[in-house]
Amino acid sequence: MFTIQQIHEAHSKVKSGADFPKYMQDIIALGVTSFETFVFDNHTDYFGKDNFTVSSEGFSEILNVVNESNIEQFKSDLKSHQLGNTEYMTFLNDCAKSGVEKWIVVMDKMTCSYFDKNGKEMLVEKIPTL
Repeated sequence: MFTIQQIHEAHSKVKSGADFPKYMQDIIALGVTSFETFVFDNHTDYFGKDNFTVSSEGFSEILNVVNESNIEQFKSDLKSHQLGNTEYMTFLNDCAKSGVEKWIVVMDKMTCSYFDKNGKEMLVEKIPTL
């Protein structure tokens, strides 16, 4: 299967949200079927076939994810990130201030779903293919 090192190598090519579709293709090629990223410390659980799972370490700094979600602010911040206007840490901070607790990416559906702290789905996006 795949390793965290392989995923980190693929992720090192990502400079902004504009690079996300290529990153997705790279980790699909590794065998990743889905992943779940938690905003508070940026740790990610990666899933593959046959219940294979690996997890990345989170940051030592913990972000405070607000309890009340602001979907419109999040959509605006996400759009800016996808256009390449913000770096990843800025995006994580924007997620926290808008109440995004985590996102889940499902490769076979090519979707990225964002959730608040209550587990409510805030937004589902179709990931562009190359």
